[in-house]
Amino acid sequence: MKILLDECVPVQVRNALLKHEVHSATDTRWRGMSNGELLRLAEQQDFDLLVVADKNMRYQQDLSERRIAILELWTNHRPTLERHSKYISLAVERMTPGKYVELQAPDSSIL
Repeated sequence: MKILLDECVPVQVRNALLKHEVHSATDTRWRGMSNGELLRLAEQQDFDLLVVADKNMRYQQDLSERRIAILELWTNHRPTLERHSKYISLAVERMTPGKYVELQAPDSSIL
């Protein structure tokens, strides 16, 4: 799967996704772009999944015609995300084209 990390998502999240081709918006020089422009470019470049920490994307964008899947993380706090890398990896494996998933904070007692 070809995955793009939004600029607000710590690049260390890629360590949870070692089986995938992962790029960050900063790597691709797409830093500072609007969400709409980022989505358009990501689809043009055949990304399968966009990982964001932006809680407003689904309200600001018309996602109904998008092919790219979007995974919204519950936080962008790097140590927290690193602690829950397996949880993120499992969520990514369940993504399908065009799907939008708001990943809730994991219940640490069941992980």
